[in-house]
Amino acid sequence: MNILGISGLYHDSAACLVRDGEIVAAAQEERFTRVKHDSRLPFHAIQYCLDAGQVGRDAIDIAVFYDKPLAKMVRMLDTYTGVAPFGLKTFLLAIPSWLKEKAWIPYRIERHLTKAGYRAPRQFLFAEHHQSHAGSAFFPSPFDEAAIITVDGVGEWATTTVGVGEGNRIKLLFEQRFPHSLGLLYSAFTYFIGFKVNSGEYKLMGLAPYGEPVYVAEIKKHLVTIREDGSFHLNLEYFGYLDGLTMTNNRFAALFGGPARRAETEITKREMDLARSIQVVTEEIMLKMARYARTVTGKRYLCLAGGVALNCVANGGLLRSGLFDDLWIQPAAGDAGGALGAALFVWYDVLNQPRIVDGRNDAMKGAFLGPSFTAAQVREFLDANGYPYRQMHPDARNRYVAKAIADGKVIGLLKGRMEFGPRALCNRSIIGDARSPKMQSHMNLAIKFRESFRPFAPAVLVEDVHDYFKVLRESPYMLLVAHIREDRCLSQDVASDSRSLKEWVNMPRSDIPAVTHVDYSGRVQTVDQDRNPEMWAILRDFKELTGYGIIINTSFNVRGEPIVCTPEDAYRCFMRTGMDTLVLEDCVLEKKDQPKWHEAIDWREEFVLD
Repeated sequence: MNILGISGLYHDSAACLVRDGEIVAAAQEERFTRVKHDSRLPFHAIQYCLDAGQVGRDAIDIAVFYDKPLAKMVRMLDTYTGVAPFGLKTFLLAIPSWLKEKAWIPYRIERHLTKAGYRAPRQFLFAEHHQSHAGSAFFPSPFDEAAIITVDGVGEWATTTVGVGEGNRIKLLFEQRFPHSLGLLYSAFTYFIGFKVNSGEYKLMGLAPYGEPVYVAEIKKHLVTIREDGSFHLNLEYFGYLDGLTMTNNRFAALFGGPARRAETEITKREMDLARSIQVVTEEIMLKMARYARTVTGKRYLCLAGGVALNCVANGGLLRSGLFDDLWIQPAAGDAGGALGAALFVWYDVLNQPRIVDGRNDAMKGAFLGPSFTAAQVREFLDANGYPYRQMHPDARNRYVAKAIADGKVIGLLKGRMEFGPRALCNRSIIGDARSPKMQSHMNLAIKFRESFRPFAPAVLVEDVHDYFKVLRESPYMLLVAHIREDRCLSQDVASDSRSLKEWVNMPRSDIPAVTHVDYSGRVQTVDQDRNPEMWAILRDFKELTGYGIIINTSFNVRGEPIVCTPEDAYRCFMRTGMDTLVLEDCVLEKKDQPKWHEAIDWREEFVLD
């Protein structure tokens, strides 16, 4: 049975194909359209999934959308009438989208499939938003039984749920309802600090360690009341998302000493401290929520999804708390993963199909669920354009890459199937030497063209992770933050409130400075031979050369651009940046050998900065 899961029309549209319970393919629309966080119905991603699964023209059994648009519309109407006449402008902006798109989702998808030569699905279903998140968290996990927490901005009404998964069933036990939302609270601070909502939350998390939690008391006194079970109540007098077009209002600004920071202006101590403070509050809420989930479910394991589950600092705290024996987080935890969760929910919960797990291995296939390109396809692209390259045997290529990293080069890497979710896991990655004290700044400013303070993740041999980090388990999806071992850290004078952000960034903190954040932590990706044998081999060869089984791994894109999908995307990004070497499957390209790059427009005009 072929089940097509679909998410879209809000942010991070995606499609997924599940066949007889197996995840065959999944991808975000942005990777094909090159529009970051593309929210349009994912017609390109749908086509990819059908092609990848070699689905016959009349073989789509069920299509399922990841939430219930009519229920969401009722919530919006209820919200707007509740604050009337305020919020009229927001209401008038939203209604055309509903009338043109969101009320006609099945028709639009079926019409598209028909035009593409497919028969319409035999059934079209709708899942609830947080059912989809819960399905994406539990069903691919290695656990037969687990507590489930889903946290995001808002679905239909729910913003947070606590539930339980047992075998092939999920039951949601508790929900926090809009307008009280941890995701929207975090996004309000994202907006106020001058970052873009629904994409800048990563920046806020990365900025937090540079600050002090001096505003925690003010946040808890004026903005949010936190209960012992992790539920909470927002004081809506300080927020603008109900009756205005901004996340915060003048009361919020007055509370924190002035207006919101304008994007691209200097980041001051206030912004650093605000970031740290809301991160502390978020972690407190998540920990209390997890404690409640452990109590009411009695389960030893925890599964997480929803956009807030991408807060890997909070995830690391949950793991270290010891509340659960282990946890598993959906690598595409946001709305994109809802397409997957909806499809799996139909297979297991609706169709009552058996679910078999082994307690250790998940069903995500390393999150490598997107398009791939053969070596022959890569060579055809390079030859057609006259781009010089060297073709290498995989073993020789791996050694070449390891040596290039050791020599201080920055390498763009495209191989195998593209990752599903926001993290590049070494199949669409830019990699470099974690030992270099200058590499973080160089890669941020000359490669990614983004803020210098943003940290880079380490990719480390799974068997060596305890040599570098105080981590309690593997982390293949880069969703856990762990602290560097003390014996690798360098002592420094931290009593320097006058130190600028740039000075903080450029201070070496360990013998792997390029992946050591200011608080001596790193967002860890463990690399194992089963999930990613080629990257494992590169790390092994690098260790043989240097004694270090760890490198930098960051996504293959520039600021504002989605992660690259095709060899063409990769080459274009390579030539636009200061990367030295490009690896496309078994082909190796050096920047110095390439023809001069010309473009009609500057890429900075092509992409909206995040």
